[in-house]
Amino acid sequence: MMNRSSFLLVLLAAAAPTSSAFVPKSSCSRFSRSAVAALSMSSSSSSSDSLVSTRRSFLLVGSAAMVTCATTSISPAAATIMDTSVEGTKTFSPGTKLSVEEGKRRFSLARNDVQYLLDNYAEISKGGGDAVRRYLGTVGVTSYMYGITKVLKDLRDEADDIVDFTEAANEFEAYLYQAEGAAYQSLFVEHSSAKGTPESFLATAKKDVQSMQRYMDDLAAQLKL
Repeated sequence: MMNRSSFLLVLLAAAAPTSSAFVPKSSCSRFSRSAVAALSMSSSSSSSDSLVSTRRSFLLVGSAAMVTCATTSISPAAATIMDTSVEGTKTFSPGTKLSVEEGKRRFSLARNDVQYLLDNYAEISKGGGDAVRRYLGTVGVTSYMYGITKVLKDLRDEADDIVDFTEAANEFEAYLYQAEGAAYQSLFVEHSSAKGTPESFLATAKKDVQSMQRYMDDLAAQLKL
């Protein structure tokens, strides 16, 4: 009859993940069944040395199998995060960067997205913080603001004055993240101890976007846009 130690190990093996998004069900479930079978067979032995050996083998094999299960499979969602075939993610193609013409065009389109956000802020913000963040390029890849800081870094050699351009880019980035932070906080303020309302945080985000836009105008002037 199986003693308590063997029984616990069998339960551990049986409970190995079989449906995690990052673990292939077929391979890990095979491992679980194999481990259970091996331990069940060994339970017929009453030898203490045999039990220790079996437990040690189980831990070694089990650890290796679990690592394999966790590292050899990538979920579809994770695989598409950096899918560079998706329009809007080309800025992040490994080993490449946008041409000067493409970069300037993308920056001009990003300015249009920001202007649209400000012109329609009352309506857009009704959708909550994520709706605002989507136009800022921090949620999804549909806005031309997505990846804009990298675009600006690639364009700095085209600026009239690289020092002024870099300073303006740093200020732009600071206000971008402040706007993003305020919009994000608006999602949770009602359930936290922070003072304010979703509306007040979204109003703060709008002011940050307005400040951000002024620095975008400075950057555009540096790039002769």
